[in-house]
Amino acid sequence: MRKKVIAGNWKMYKDVNESIEFVKELVLKQNNIPDNTDVIICVPFTSLFSVNQILKDSKIKLGAQNMYYEDQGAYTGEISPLMLKSTGCKYVILGHSERRTYFGETDDIVNKKVKKAIEKDLTPIMCIGETLQERESGITNQIVEKQVRGGLNGLSPEEISKIIIAYEPVWAIGTGKTATPAQAQDVHKFIRDLISKISNDKVASNLIIQYGGSMKPENAKELLSQPDIDGGLIGGACLKVDSFYGIITA
Repeated sequence: MRKKVIAGNWKMYKDVNESIEFVKELVLKQNNIPDNTDVIICVPFTSLFSVNQILKDSKIKLGAQNMYYEDQGAYTGEISPLMLKSTGCKYVILGHSERRTYFGETDDIVNKKVKKAIEKDLTPIMCIGETLQERESGITNQIVEKQVRGGLNGLSPEEISKIIIAYEPVWAIGTGKTATPAQAQDVHKFIRDLISKISNDKVASNLIIQYGGSMKPENAKELLSQPDIDGGLIGGACLKVDSFYGIITA
């Protein structure tokens, strides 16, 4: 039985003090986190160390929102996996649609980052998803397959088993639009079947595939009850403790 994994992506919100305040409040509620659910918060780089001081003895796990694919070097402004690990970070979001759209990240770049994260014992949350134009053109599955195959290129079944995939339809991120449970389930099933072809049935059946795209307390239960949806990568709804907690308990 796969666990549910609920991850909050704070994006470019919350300074260090706001981060500490949020996490202290969330930790007070940790005893009510269901046993079959893992909770991750992916905070800005500036808050990683401070937040880890509060989280390290809790049930809640720490993630980052990006990293570079080299251990060190003359890459001004970048963050290495070793730096992330030194803060206590265990997870990292890679290939988010905002990274692909605003910063030109390609499937090849995402693939390099995924490989490096696995090499350094960080769990990648690899994001994929189609735009509204692509969905309306009927090519959702082609886009998703291209991104999955590109992101996992050259990885062994054992390495693939260490990844979380987050399906985020770009048209549903921060727009208030949500894929219907049936739409989301269809794509999640397609991804799981694809992983079975790329690796094997065992890896596919155990792989965590999250849904991201305007998940909130009101629609979380219906989405999370779908057979192939194993959690959520939450954006706007994770910025307030009560809202995020409502999704966790759903």
